Amino acid sequence: MVENSMSDQPSLALFGFGVMGQALAGGLLNTGLASPETLRIGVRRPHAPHAQAEAMGLRPMGNLEAARGASTLVLCVKPKDIQGLLTQLRDGGALDHHPLVISIAAGTATTRLAPLAPDCPIIRAMPNTPCAIGKGAIVLARGPLAEDGHLALARTVFAPLGAVLELEEKHMDTVTALSGSGPAFIYLVLEAMAEGGVMRGLPRPVALELAARVTLGAAEMVLATGRHPATLRDDVTTPAGCTIAGLLVLEDGRLRSVLARGIETAAKVAGELSS
Repeated sequence: MVENSMSDQPSLALFGFGVMGQALAGGLLNTGLASPETLRIGVRRPHAPHAQAEAMGLRPMGNLEAARGASTLVLCVKPKDIQGLLTQLRDGGALDHHPLVISIAAGTATTRLAPLAPDCPIIRAMPNTPCAIGKGAIVLARGPLAEDGHLALARTVFAPLGAVLELEEKHMDTVTALSGSGPAFIYLVLEAMAEGGVMRGLPRPVALELAARVTLGAAEMVLATGRHPATLRDDVTTPAGCTIAGLLVLEDGRLRSVLARGIETAAKVAGELSS
């Protein structure tokens, strides 16, 4: 039986107010899924200045105060800090009402969190930084005691930030590498493409805008058409043309293999973050 509801007061508490915490709070407030009265921000130092939270009309408070009575807790802290946070909440009795616990800590399995949050349903989530502009990708994995209703609630929490998918937890380290770290890889490729334009005489702002729009448009083509990137690439690659000449240089440089291995390595490191 799922008792958690977005209509409960207060409905949700965020712990950690960095990039993802701010993005999540902004999305919930902007879509009306939460208000400054129903959204709590838990921090270690509630009396220190918190300009970002205050700009949203939110009042930071101590972790225990934020957790008590909230039906959903979203842990936006770093992997190294999550055990200390949950231990504080558990030992302080702030989990006695068994709220839904959603963790975005990379590399931290729900089975590791379960003893720290006894009898609480747990869901693991992996968002990425484009969530800050509502263009993110969020993957959810069901953990101990999590039922369909809990998963639906988690979808509601993250829906304002982008596309929400569900996978088995065994895939989450790879998701962390591909989706979580992936924007950094794309930024590197985008930067390199722009530099190529600058080398050929384009003004830097123009080269950067073109590279960004090409990246955005190509990604939208994949999503909108459902076609494999290879077939879309073939549409651009005419015989004896400039595209095939450039592609061969990229293949000579093993770009495909290097990017794939980058994802593989990042996934392995993700799995070691909480150890």
